[in-house]
Amino acid sequence: MEKSINVTLKIWRQAGPKAKGAFETYKLDNVSTDSSFLEMLDVLNERLVKERKEPIAFDHDCREGICGMCSLYINGHPHGMDPETTTCQLHMRRFSDGETITVEPWRSTGFPVIKDLIVDRSAYDKIIQAGGYVSVNTGGIPDGNAIPIPKYAADEAMDAASCIGCGACAAACKNGSAMLFVAAKVSQLALLPQGKVERAARAKAMVGKMDELGFGNCTNTGACEVECPKAISISHIARLNREYLSAKFKD
Repeated sequence: MEKSINVTLKIWRQAGPKAKGAFETYKLDNVSTDSSFLEMLDVLNERLVKERKEPIAFDHDCREGICGMCSLYINGHPHGMDPETTTCQLHMRRFSDGETITVEPWRSTGFPVIKDLIVDRSAYDKIIQAGGYVSVNTGGIPDGNAIPIPKYAADEAMDAASCIGCGACAAACKNGSAMLFVAAKVSQLALLPQGKVERAARAKAMVGKMDELGFGNCTNTGACEVECPKAISISHIARLNREYLSAKFKD
């Protein structure tokens, strides 16, 4: 039997990047506990449209925990309180009847607010453009087993590659650091033969771009790993530091 709850929503509203924002309160009754958090917001927006009010702007796309666009700060946690979960995978059964839920956009200098709950995350794209790729000629398409790769290296590279670039790491960090994201992207390439050729230039370029875009320094508190929906390990940050220092010593 389907259950429903009543919730109070305190949602950040901001008309534009330079506008002054504030929390607005909405009461929503008979919310199905089987609905996802985003579906609940859809229901609220349908009501606001019927009332001829401005609907709440929020990002979403795949709704399958793959793209990372559903980036909301819910009750003090990026993507909500469930570990290894994106906002679109968070269900209303995790909340209690009568609960007040606070919803905010990412809070980081590198992610300026566009409108309401939507932030500009193009900074991550710029970091990738700075060096998160392989540009050397690796020849034609080789057989899958032609290049021997130790299993531990392949496993670690795959773990790092699971990063979806949602920005939860920077949002969770009190310094707004993007170190976990950068580390994951540097690590996944540094572990594989195809990425080793440009490893020094890559580490310097991506860290340099991260600093240029206003992200803070790593706090070493581990908040990024705890809040990451894909459980990216901070051990990759240690590898990034080694890659960066090694590149600087070579200079």
